[in-house]
Amino acid sequence: MSAQPTEGVPEHSDAGTADFLGHRVNLPFGIPAGPLLNSRFTTAAFRMGFDLATYKTVRSRAWGCNPFPNVLAVHPKAADGSLTPGSAELDEGVLADTRYEQPISISNSFGVPSRDPDEWQPDMKRAIEAAGPGQLLIPSFQGSRTEGMTTEDYIADHVATARLVTETGADLMVMNTSCPNEGHNRLLCHDPALVGRITEAVKNEIGDRALAIKLAYIPPTEVTGGWGPERRIVDDSALEFMVRETAARGSVQAFSAINTISARLVDAAGQQALPGAGRDRSGVCGRAIRHAGLDMVARLAVIREKLGLDYTIIGLGGVVSPEDYAAYRAAGADAVMSATGAMWDADLARKIKAAR
Repeated sequence: MSAQPTEGVPEHSDAGTADFLGHRVNLPFGIPAGPLLNSRFTTAAFRMGFDLATYKTVRSRAWGCNPFPNVLAVHPKAADGSLTPGSAELDEGVLADTRYEQPISISNSFGVPSRDPDEWQPDMKRAIEAAGPGQLLIPSFQGSRTEGMTTEDYIADHVATARLVTETGADLMVMNTSCPNEGHNRLLCHDPALVGRITEAVKNEIGDRALAIKLAYIPPTEVTGGWGPERRIVDDSALEFMVRETAARGSVQAFSAINTISARLVDAAGQQALPGAGRDRSGVCGRAIRHAGLDMVARLAVIREKLGLDYTIIGLGGVVSPEDYAAYRAAGADAVMSATGAMWDADLARKIKAAR
């Protein structure tokens, strides 16, 4: 169960300190898994005022990185620079090049590389210890699919990796179920029943430590209207099924949403923008996914109320300004994170604090 806010402090208050999964933090804002590669990066983030710093996703074994380049500027066709999940544009091709323009959207094509545990475990311990007052280091991990692996082996790898994380002294963690580089149709979060089995096994291993899972965008089955106030969800059974298989069973205490949106990236000539086999698609992050992120957060909040649960919602996707932070909080997020926005503006946390 996620911890309740301290008496006298409203659940969504940004005055003074806030509760985040049983920990007091100065501001429930930080950086999600991805940009903070090791303890030097997480410590720098703390010093820049990001009070939640997520250690880059680790694995049970060393894992290679996709070839360079990994980051390109992405230019959706929409006037506001947004991408719509399920739209034809994602398969037809989105322009990607080296023209980095504001508001920024980029590709994320690294492949979730990882150091060997012998390297990341002592470094993660240093990262945890470097957090200042009101700050929190959040380890991220995931299981690794290998050739010939059974479902039971895959579950066991998640459990083994979670155990390695606990050995660093971590008392909470986030599990990535939505890696955009594992294959467009192979996202773990597309299989809520399996996510439920894995999170149950992981929770049995980590005990009272809080477990969050990072989700990709899960579309409603039926919807009317666009992205704005006129949007009405008719059938959100897919996302609700994920909640019922995890949070409703006590194996998950928080949802982090969203990860990137998968798109086919092309250059000006319409050819594959990122080199190498299997890299015709990439996760896209930054301003392009802001609408989708806000949508997921709002729907998770509706389901939370409907089912009478108390899980924490971590909102992310396209947060590049104090206004974006406020929009996510208003949508129902208990905490907010920024990856691309923080990469392009290291003062983002300070600006949000100044704007409160």
